[in-house]
Amino acid sequence: MSKTKIFFDTEFTGLHQGTTLISIGLIAETGETFYAELTDYDKTQINDWLKENVINKLTHQVMLNNSIEGTKDVRCKCDTAMLKVYLTEWLKQFEAVEMWSDCLSYDWVLFNQIWGHAFNIPENVYYIPFDICTVFEMIGINPDVSREKFGCGEVYAEMPKHNALWDARVIKMCYEKLFGVV
Repeated sequence: MSKTKIFFDTEFTGLHQGTTLISIGLIAETGETFYAELTDYDKTQINDWLKENVINKLTHQVMLNNSIEGTKDVRCKCDTAMLKVYLTEWLKQFEAVEMWSDCLSYDWVLFNQIWGHAFNIPENVYYIPFDICTVFEMIGINPDVSREKFGCGEVYAEMPKHNALWDARVIKMCYEKLFGVV
């Protein structure tokens, strides 16, 4: 069974053990997207950098209805409990899923926390995530390379860095460039 590659990114309240999810963006290799902004992140952990670079870039979109069945593209603003419902439903459109991120330590932990822990993630999601920065290192590209410049070229400066959906798109573009996917 072939797995659909899904590229994802998260924005969160800091590089520490008690961090909380602010937003999550996913894009499938086939183009379907999911973007959620959380309403229940720990606002006491927001510092000036996060406010300027993450919070101010949220789109503040609100889901217009509670049903996403059959929806290929989802945008929502919700708490973690509803995120679990919406994301589980969105992931059902794929028979099997392989997750890709960039420097995914926090991303993967936060992804798993949506369902309580790793043993509760949807059954169609492969339990081993893949990291684009490891691919860079293995093929001899500095893993600290600008992802935007590598994946997008010079147009990257105009794009909304630190928006989870945009960052997921950049990861997808880097993957496609690295593996010659058109």
